[in-house]
Amino acid sequence: MQVVDTIIFDLGNVLIRWDPRFLYKQIFGDDVAAMEYFLTEVCHAEWNERQDKGGLWEDAVAEAIGRHPAHEANIRAYVDRWTEMISGPIEETVVILQQLREMNIRLLAMTNWSHESFPVAEELFHFLSWFEGIVVSGREKIMKPDPAIYKLIIERYQLNPSSTAFIDDSVKNVKAANAQGINGIHFQGAKDLRVQLKTFGIELPPTV
Repeated sequence: MQVVDTIIFDLGNVLIRWDPRFLYKQIFGDDVAAMEYFLTEVCHAEWNERQDKGGLWEDAVAEAIGRHPAHEANIRAYVDRWTEMISGPIEETVVILQQLREMNIRLLAMTNWSHESFPVAEELFHFLSWFEGIVVSGREKIMKPDPAIYKLIIERYQLNPSSTAFIDDSVKNVKAANAQGINGIHFQGAKDLRVQLKTFGIELPPTV
């Protein structure tokens, strides 16, 4: 059993619930097909990832409107109503984060997130201040699963990969961490996370 003394958290859908559908269900109502078309053809995942790599939202909106001018209002909503894509914290995981903090486990975060919108998240979620440091892809202009971002966090915080765990809801991001010698944990809910942490020598107190 490899004992872990440092944990890197992903943020979206590990500690913070994020999904553009939270917003666009309000806009499209019962027309699920129209919503899915919009999110796969207009403001699709690859388009969003450009901002996670450091692109500017102003440029992204202009580009999308150029492709789909009939959707201008809905495209602008992606930025103007961005906070409505966040339904709140994943409380069960925040409890785990608090418990790890009380155990003096070293805590870091690494997230694929736009540098323009991340300060809003920092205002919304007080627990983001608990991390020693947060690597934000939009600031670094590299994103998971690029090996460079894992190497960056290892070097910046002088980590020992073998005693570090990385928690992410994306299998490809976990595999990329493993490739750098970091112990990857695929997040599949707080209950499973507690079991996974125990295998690395971290036994958390039970919750009431």
